[in-house]
Amino acid sequence: MPRAKDSIARYLFVLTIGIIVMVVCAGAMAAPETSQQKDARMKWWRDARFGMFIHWGVYSVPAGRWNGKEVQTIGEWIMNAAKIPVKDYQALTAQFNPTNYNADAWVRLAKDAGMKYIIITSKHHDGFAMFRSKASSFNIYDATPFKRDPLKEFATACKKHGIKLGFYYSQSQDWNHPGGAALGGLWDKAQEGDYDKFIRTVDVPQVRELLTNYGDVAVLWWDTPVNMTEERQNVLLEPLKLQPDIITNDRLGGRGDFRTPEQSIPVNDTDGDWETCMTINNTWGYKVDDNNWKSTAQLIRHLSEIAARGGNFLLNVGPTSRGEIPQPSVERLEEMGRWMKMNGDSIYGTSRSPFRRLDFDGAVTVRGNKLFAHVWEWPADGIKLTGLSNSVKAVRFLDDGKVADYAASVTQGGKTTVSIKPPAKPDPADTVVEVTLDGPPQVKYEALKAEVDGSIRLHAADARFTRVLQYNHKTDTTDRWLGTPDSAYWDVDVPQAGEYRVEITYAWYESDIGSEYSVGIRDVDLPSRAQGTVVDTGSWSGVKTFPIGTIKLKAGPQVLDIQAHKVPKGGVMNLREIRLIPGAG
Repeated sequence: MPRAKDSIARYLFVLTIGIIVMVVCAGAMAAPETSQQKDARMKWWRDARFGMFIHWGVYSVPAGRWNGKEVQTIGEWIMNAAKIPVKDYQALTAQFNPTNYNADAWVRLAKDAGMKYIIITSKHHDGFAMFRSKASSFNIYDATPFKRDPLKEFATACKKHGIKLGFYYSQSQDWNHPGGAALGGLWDKAQEGDYDKFIRTVDVPQVRELLTNYGDVAVLWWDTPVNMTEERQNVLLEPLKLQPDIITNDRLGGRGDFRTPEQSIPVNDTDGDWETCMTINNTWGYKVDDNNWKSTAQLIRHLSEIAARGGNFLLNVGPTSRGEIPQPSVERLEEMGRWMKMNGDSIYGTSRSPFRRLDFDGAVTVRGNKLFAHVWEWPADGIKLTGLSNSVKAVRFLDDGKVADYAASVTQGGKTTVSIKPPAKPDPADTVVEVTLDGPPQVKYEALKAEVDGSIRLHAADARFTRVLQYNHKTDTTDRWLGTPDSAYWDVDVPQAGEYRVEITYAWYESDIGSEYSVGIRDVDLPSRAQGTVVDTGSWSGVKTFPIGTIKLKAGPQVLDIQAHKVPKGGVMNLREIRLIPGAG
């Protein structure tokens, strides 16, 4: 008996230790990701800056037309916009036989364009899987004459050419499988069903297939979280444990590694990780009637502006039902590739511009001790970069390596201004000037001081902005002030306490007058702010000055702003400056 008790005791001790170890290990596995771990996981994505989006599916068969007429929507939304019955849409698979598909050629096109990763649609809102799936027979292998798995071939090509592979997957909207969601509501009884069952029986198994059968998947790109809840998000996140280093976007339901502004470039809200996704024409999926192609120059400028604001550019192509990328897309990507071969150093691995504003049409990116000025249109007398705390070591044009004609002057306050003359043959899209400094670029922005007469000048060029409001150097006013969430603000060192008269200078036209606004200390309520209503100045650019009352200020540093409170029509105003004059007068 003593021996039996000893054995039981030893067994219980070992069992207890085992449970403790399991609990500790489980706790370690469940520990939240640290900022350092996330930085390491996101590094390749942040360095890449440029990727390809591919929208390809059975919607390329109708190509934007139904019953002989163009459907007024983007190509991949034709089933929803035309309210095509499930049975009729499924019949399109008989015509989907993309025998000209060449995964290697597509990946090489992206690589030659300077793209570092590709996101391809694995299942869009129509519910059609572009891969062989056991979870649903509505897929390209089982439902079409093609009898190939294009994503398998694509994954092989990406690995061969060193391109990161990502999959787009529509997790909520699915207009084919019973229970799937549909923006605007269902239109066919065949779509009705249990949403949670759809997630369990279609979504989760297919996501597992994508993360199991295609090698390393760098990105999973969710879309439109219709009917999504936190509990359902957790169900969909579970398969991602198959690839722990995977990066996801914010369209599962707000959770994810990066934001996804669509068809637009954020102007001021650019903190954190984000990616602008954009089409080369108007549609994502192929549409035969859409020939509104963006120019190569426009696309290159979008790329440099996005990089200068700290984001990535995901540029879309929409292949045909024959498996061909439209020639206008090919031509533009080839032209972008030629530009990137000469200027890619100004894009890859760069960070956002240190300048609040520029006095020329262009953008600025930064990497290490190098500053890259992207000049889209050269003023006759050249460009200036003002306010640097650094000294200049060298200036050259990136495309040909030639030394630029420049001068660097330093003010008494230690600020450096670099003046650069235009090259003999500027790039019509974007000439990149590489400025090498004595360290990482630093731009000095000090609080505004009073003028000699004691007045304080709040100019649009010195302002900081919220949302999409920005400064336009061509008009020397604000631009894109469209609503009440936007505001402009200034850091000011007020010389003396007291009452200040407020005069405002702006331009606006009678068709949009009537906006109500106020000027004062930021976060101070209306009664303590000078208030005005926008009136007609005769044109969008003809500025006039108006007195709007007084405000009381304390001495010392503070933040002053202008806010719109009511915008009854198209916009607020084009603001040039606000002047605060001491004394009630």
